[in-house]
Amino acid sequence: MYKKVLTIHRNFNCKQGEIDIVARDIQKEELVFVEVKTRSNFKYGNPSEAVNNIKRKHIYQAGKYYLYKNKITNQAIRLDVIEIFIKDSKCKINHIQKAFIK
Repeated sequence: MYKKVLTIHRNFNCKQGEIDIVARDIQKEELVFVEVKTRSNFKYGNPSEAVNNIKRKHIYQAGKYYLYKNKITNQAIRLDVIEIFIKDSKCKINHIQKAFIK
């Protein structure tokens, strides 16, 4: 079954941090904050490894502000990471749902 996901915002910025994508997972009725990381080699590890504790904290704080600013309450949320691997003009995408929990 195809999952229906609707993008709401891209590059939401505030003083608390940035969220690359804000989406709604219609099937699961969740608001999804997504961090996108791209790599062309593994010199510094997998893309998801770049989402360290400091970056997680910023995403979480920006997410809280997004909810406040848009008057969103009683909403299930999820924090995902999308890894993009680019090599020789080929692209591989790995979507990690519930990549971290605060």
